[in-house]
Amino acid sequence: MARRLLAELFGTATLVFIGAGVATLVFGFHVFGFRSASSVPAGILTVAMAFGLTLLALVYVLGPVSACHVNPAVTLGALLARRVSLIEAAGYWVAQFVGGILAALILWALFNSSPYYSKSRNGLGTNGWGSASFLHVTAGGAFLAEVILTGILVFVILTVSRPGESKAVAGVPIGLVLTAVHIFGIPIDGTSVNPARSLGPALIVGGMPLRQVWLFIVAPLVGGVLAAGAHLLLHPTEPEPAEGIANTEEPAAS
Repeated sequence: MARRLLAELFGTATLVFIGAGVATLVFGFHVFGFRSASSVPAGILTVAMAFGLTLLALVYVLGPVSACHVNPAVTLGALLARRVSLIEAAGYWVAQFVGGILAALILWALFNSSPYYSKSRNGLGTNGWGSASFLHVTAGGAFLAEVILTGILVFVILTVSRPGESKAVAGVPIGLVLTAVHIFGIPIDGTSVNPARSLGPALIVGGMPLRQVWLFIVAPLVGGVLAAGAHLLLHPTEPEPAEGIANTEEPAAS
């Protein structure tokens, strides 16, 4: 179990470090020149690919160890799908949130070494609605988007990681769907679909991102519950591994 928890901590930290780091470089520092409205789509695609490609790699590296959930919403879906026990899920949640916070701390230390960095101006790839949203969506709109996008993500993960599915290709659809939901969600609220990804940067930045982070914890978990329900409805005869997905070599990540 210790090995699995370490894998979840490392995997979540890696996803947050790369994903939120690229988001900060693109939309905080504008290092790639994504300043004008016409260049925003390129920035969105860059950040989406950073998250998706990182996850794709993590699925193959950590899948055989912990199933590479790296997302509390995925772990909740796996729990409801009877792939992990409650004790395993609780351990995963702790490791994931610790990993997200550690990654945010490291990112802050790295960026803070630059004389051009300011938490209030450059941020740390946080999520938000209202003035923090490209579209200035309301909290209700952001909540709806996070529930739907997380539901799609977790549903795909639970389906491609079913017992009997090919482990060799599972990372590709998982990475692609994370990329797709980011392309859709970044203009809305920055895209969370992962409570650990949102909490770490929000704790470091504080202010409005910290006040709004509750939505990016609650909504993805609701999406995970709905995804598990849809999965069990469409795949009611799924075998139940004796010791949960954490002890298999099937990748299931976020």
